[in-house]
Amino acid sequence: MKKKFRFLSIIGIISLFMLAACGSGDSADSGSSEGGGDEGSSDVKFLSILTGGTQGTYYPLGGSFAEFISEETGIKTTAESSQASAANMTALADDTAEIAFVQTDIAYYANKGELMFDGQAIDNVSALGALYPETIQLVTTEKSGIKSYDDLKGKKISVGAPGSGTYANAEQLLEIHGLTMDDIDAQNLDFGESTESLQSGQIDAAFITSGTPTGAVEGLNATTQVYIVPVEDAKADELIEKYPYYAKDTIASGTYGLTEDVPTVSVGAMLVIQNDIPEDVVYDITKAIYENTDKITHAKGQLIKAEKGLEGIGIPVHSGAQKYFDEVNGN
Repeated sequence: MKKKFRFLSIIGIISLFMLAACGSGDSADSGSSEGGGDEGSSDVKFLSILTGGTQGTYYPLGGSFAEFISEETGIKTTAESSQASAANMTALADDTAEIAFVQTDIAYYANKGELMFDGQAIDNVSALGALYPETIQLVTTEKSGIKSYDDLKGKKISVGAPGSGTYANAEQLLEIHGLTMDDIDAQNLDFGESTESLQSGQIDAAFITSGTPTGAVEGLNATTQVYIVPVEDAKADELIEKYPYYAKDTIASGTYGLTEDVPTVSVGAMLVIQNDIPEDVVYDITKAIYENTDKITHAKGQLIKAEKGLEGIGIPVHSGAQKYFDEVNGN
């Protein structure tokens, strides 16, 4: 009887050890599958950066950023073409991407639930960092005869997709010049389609909000003489007073073959990221981008600086990005 009891006791002890081991394994598996903190960071294996059209400025910069992130963090990152700012914010809200380029004004509207985001505020996205000025370019050709905003009445003008950043900029600039979308024959084209249509004479002018030089406009200049309609100083002041996220800007002589500087206005370009990406991962992403800007071949790379990474941002900043910029600025 004693032998039988001793045998059963040994079996019981072995069973307890087996259960403990299984419990420990389950706990480890559970910990590795949950997000947040240092453990969660190991779960981030892939990131997608939404940019814009392939002939804009976002796309080539996005390719550079994806390369930096992949090399510096080990997280496989790709740049994807998209419909740009407004569509990018919606995509991050819908969890179809993690990082995106966006205009500062559009990010503000999304965060507040205004204009194209009326009643649909996006609260799962925060700022990763500011980039460079996004110049509003009203592009036409010398042969069009268009020299001012007054000349746009009744003409076929590309204003970007409804709800896009370009569309909002076009609408506000027309407004300041006493015009509405009803005063023109509005065409909803992307940058590439706009310049192709300008070249073929299918449209008369196109609004293009993008860092200069913009590839699509450079392509147009290779075949025809480009003219950029100026925004006069008084009109720029009026625009900025009503919409303070604008700033005065200049398209320098020599750009697109221009023989003199052209005054215009700009908003800012920035990167946004989903809130639930772990802080340590966002810190590494931010560092990878801003500490490799000297490798960017696009002209706008010279304007992307860590010390200016928080300028012009009107939405909350991700804690991981904030940590990086605090270190850079000695805070």
